[in-house]
Amino acid sequence: MKRITVVQCLPALHSGGVERGTLETARALVQRGHRSIIVSAGGRLQAQCEAEGSEHFKCDIGEKSLLILRSIHKFREFLKELQPDIVHARSRLPAWSALFAMRGLEHSPKFVTSMHGLNSPGFYSGVMLRGEKIICVSDTVKKHVLTHWPHTDEKKILVITPGIDPAEFPPALKVDEQWRRDFFRDYPRLQGGKLLLLPARATRLKGHATALNLLLALRREFGDVRLCCLGAKQESRENYRLELEKQAEHLGLSDFLEFTPPIKAVANAYALADLVLQLSSKPEAFGRTVLEALSIGKPVLGWNLGGVGENLQRYFPEGLVDAFDEQALCRFAKKILEENILPPEQALPSLSSMQSNMMAVYEQLCP
Repeated sequence: MKRITVVQCLPALHSGGVERGTLETARALVQRGHRSIIVSAGGRLQAQCEAEGSEHFKCDIGEKSLLILRSIHKFREFLKELQPDIVHARSRLPAWSALFAMRGLEHSPKFVTSMHGLNSPGFYSGVMLRGEKIICVSDTVKKHVLTHWPHTDEKKILVITPGIDPAEFPPALKVDEQWRRDFFRDYPRLQGGKLLLLPARATRLKGHATALNLLLALRREFGDVRLCCLGAKQESRENYRLELEKQAEHLGLSDFLEFTPPIKAVANAYALADLVLQLSSKPEAFGRTVLEALSIGKPVLGWNLGGVGENLQRYFPEGLVDAFDEQALCRFAKKILEENILPPEQALPSLSSMQSNMMAVYEQLCP
């Protein structure tokens, strides 16, 4: 097998689905004996990237100012010396940077793009359709591409969904008893009754206000229900959390609700929950949290929107609710809790299959 050099480009290595997919692909490259390089402005995941055998070239190719011209020149000199086989852009500005950096190089790498989001139509986003292969993370994204850029060659598009590592999200996970005690010690208002879990960062698009309305309705119609807004306690979004706390107080829910910072042991939080919520008001490209919770064997309730709706329709239709119908949301939640409806044992998209599919793309481009 030919050893190939792959450069993946993204703005930074902080956190999120793009970063996660980049590192998972990088890990697979190293395991198959290829050379893996990530180009970004750096971030807290850089150490993990290097510890797993990839190289990191620090270059701010996602900088939204004229200073990016300096970064593009730096990137170009790096590519000229490296002569990689493939340059894989993970978002729009890095894709533009890569195209300008590769222009006129004697050694022209293959260009691959990944669409992790439902990008706004237009010329700027259209750069993601310039890849020799265009990776879409869901059928939802592929449909979005063909709707808004109808002249795209469909043969270049591949749907490769993010995958779940069953070792990280094992079926029927048993939570360590000490972890459970510590969790309820830190968040005592979550003890008792049924537990709803909304794993989402602190932004209005994630549906926290809707979750509060659901909590109120369930406490009236079902009984003792609590809500954990996992990841909603962020220093940078303190005003938003205070607004939600004020809403909860107005609804009389303060004693049945906790806002927590992001935690590493998110699988344990899923395992404690009786029902996981995915209530984003804006269509998401994929909705990874749906599969994470289902992998552990927990029911998920969410709107029939974007990738979340796609995943629920395919793997847990009992949790699929017409978008923004809050009465139906309460009705479905009540039914799941009363009847203890759980997802069936089934084959979900796996991390290993995603990695194998990505390696196949790279190796076919560079036989």
